[in-house]
Amino acid sequence: MTVFSRIAFIGNSLPRRCGIATFTTDLQSAVAAARADSKTVIVAMTDHGHFYDYPATVGIQINDGLINDYIRAAEFLNSGHFDVVSLQHEFGIFGGEAGSDIIQLLSLLKMPIVTTLHTVLAEPTAAQKDVFTRVVEMSSKVVVMAEKGRELLRTIYQVAEEKIEIIPHGIPEFAFVEPDDAKARLGFAGRSVILTFGLLSPNKGIEFMIDAMPSILSTCPGAVYVVLGATHPNLVHDEGETYRESLIARAREAGVADHVVFLDRFVDQETLLDFISMCDVYVTPYLNESQMTSGTLAYSFGLGKAVVSTPYWHARELLADGRGIIVPFADANAIGTEIEKLLINAPLRQAMRKRAYASSRSMTWERTADRYMSVFENAGRRHRLKTIAKSDTSTLLRDSRAPPEMRIGHFLSMCDDTGLLQHAVHCVPDRLHGYCIDDNARALLLACALNTPGELRLSEVLTSRFAAFVQHAWNPETHRFRNFMAFDRSWLEESGSEDSHGRTLWALGVCALSDANPSRRTWAAALFAEALPKVGDFLSPRAWAFVLLGLDAYCTTVTDNSRANAIRTVLADRLVSLLEKVETSDWVWFEDGLSYDNARLCQALILTGTAMKRPDYLNAGLRSLRWLLTQQTSASGQFRPVGTEGFHDIRRQPRSFDQQPVEAAATIAASLAAWRADQNIEWKSEAARVFAWFLGSNDLSIPLVDLETGSCRDGLHPDRANENRGGESVVSYLLGLSEIRHMARIAEDQSKSATRVA
Repeated sequence: MTVFSRIAFIGNSLPRRCGIATFTTDLQSAVAAARADSKTVIVAMTDHGHFYDYPATVGIQINDGLINDYIRAAEFLNSGHFDVVSLQHEFGIFGGEAGSDIIQLLSLLKMPIVTTLHTVLAEPTAAQKDVFTRVVEMSSKVVVMAEKGRELLRTIYQVAEEKIEIIPHGIPEFAFVEPDDAKARLGFAGRSVILTFGLLSPNKGIEFMIDAMPSILSTCPGAVYVVLGATHPNLVHDEGETYRESLIARAREAGVADHVVFLDRFVDQETLLDFISMCDVYVTPYLNESQMTSGTLAYSFGLGKAVVSTPYWHARELLADGRGIIVPFADANAIGTEIEKLLINAPLRQAMRKRAYASSRSMTWERTADRYMSVFENAGRRHRLKTIAKSDTSTLLRDSRAPPEMRIGHFLSMCDDTGLLQHAVHCVPDRLHGYCIDDNARALLLACALNTPGELRLSEVLTSRFAAFVQHAWNPETHRFRNFMAFDRSWLEESGSEDSHGRTLWALGVCALSDANPSRRTWAAALFAEALPKVGDFLSPRAWAFVLLGLDAYCTTVTDNSRANAIRTVLADRLVSLLEKVETSDWVWFEDGLSYDNARLCQALILTGTAMKRPDYLNAGLRSLRWLLTQQTSASGQFRPVGTEGFHDIRRQPRSFDQQPVEAAATIAASLAAWRADQNIEWKSEAARVFAWFLGSNDLSIPLVDLETGSCRDGLHPDRANENRGGESVVSYLLGLSEIRHMARIAEDQSKSATRVA
């Protein structure tokens, strides 16, 4: 295991007065104490117009409104060779819209990032969601302090389960003590003490606790409510002490001024723990349900206090199962009733205290530091996997030896004397679902791809089986191809979908051009010509694209087929017309939603435009492909195919899962078609970046392929890979690999030619 010895924390820092500052400082101190040989520093966020006398633990500070400070901090962290960065994310502490300036810093870092999310919004604005999502994407791991945070990350932001860690808010190690000694020290001897502490602001609900005091005093006349904490600096800046004064006036009007004590102080930890120690009941009457964490709640709970709280998310989880009492929001009567019960019933109060204290032992800062260190190590492993995958991507561009070998063992195991089976259970072929022409057409494409120099050709017997499946699928009565076949070789339909027909024509066109067997080339051309006319009635844009891919090969072989050339023009015109009709400045696509095999539409126009010397087709294909690549790129720069959960969503950012190999194969092919069309090296880079998705440069840092057998997992779920390895997946991987290997051979030949010339 790698030991991380240089750890940086980005967040607010004491002596700045806020909860994030306290948390960041406490976490840094705890990690430093846990690893005596480590070097820890804080990168402190400084709010505009303020100055703080930071301690030596602050290595550099960032003025939240100066973008150059973020860049300077990134340079400090990179040059300092820090092993990991722990980012404290909270809305409002970074500059830019929704705190977007922090993206600049994160994008420059060379080490893994672990982000603690102090707030996870259930209903973010568009800007908040965009920034938040990008921060999460750039993080190797994210930490939340409550189960609700994990739930929201998965449902609202589609974050992978294995990327999320739950680590409760840390607490000081403190003995379970009775309150009497602390009461005597602080001047509250003999009184029942109710406490709230923290920065004072309207969302804390102090008003309702004041309103509850008359009822409490009717039963416990000696009770006192202590409100410990300075007014929030932002509130002081905007309104002065108006809010505090309104609370004092409210207590006076309620006739409880002598029983409500306001202590306008921001206290150090030792003093704070003394105040918590002396209270009988701690209350958090907060008004915001979406509060994901509360340091004040965690500290009081950890000292074994009886807690009464409103049902914000953190409190609901922490105080469940009798560890505290939950009351409705803004309900003074309920607050008063529950506090009265605790004050007059010492056994009830004591039992609750003991449950809280026992439950909190795993939350001490020492234990919390150990858990963070474990997450840091895990993040380091994920980061190394991504780095290796990115390195592989870079190497693919310059080194012809880099692409994996073409291993077809699993592909062969998925084939029988009928053809390629559709599905597998793990790596075991699943006969239950039989076969489909989609997969066998892809297999025929693979057979043709392996006819190129540098690859080992499939056996004649196997290639013939794929062709035989296609022939048998042809239904001369409907002039359509059937698609699904049961394992007993019985057809399950008279004709398949438009897309399956188009995909079969694509395979036939390529077979007519590049099959190793001259007789099979003749067969493919004849069946292509027979099955082509039906596509004139098709309505599916993907079917049009598949047919255009087939026509690109067929028309290279059969140059004098006027009907084929006419249909080629009609289909290309339809795609371009769709694009022109739907396209806007921020939606450069043929439809109002994205679905599967998207890049094939771009590839079809690129190839058709190149072959027919039609700049309008070519430009439409290149333009749409550039836009599609932006939609299929995560904030960290990795390929992220359009997830199946978001298929056909109307003009929205694609959803992240489930991710499937067929999308990667399509994007590789389209990118290399674009490279051949305009010779822009960036297209080769895109193809290599997309191929790296198979190798582990993806959202889960999980390789999809077994390089020894050539098997490919069926995709990525939010929390894991799909361990099944079916026909579509293995052929998609092998087709993508064949493209990458062909690109590498071209690069090698060009390098040798340049060397000879030199």
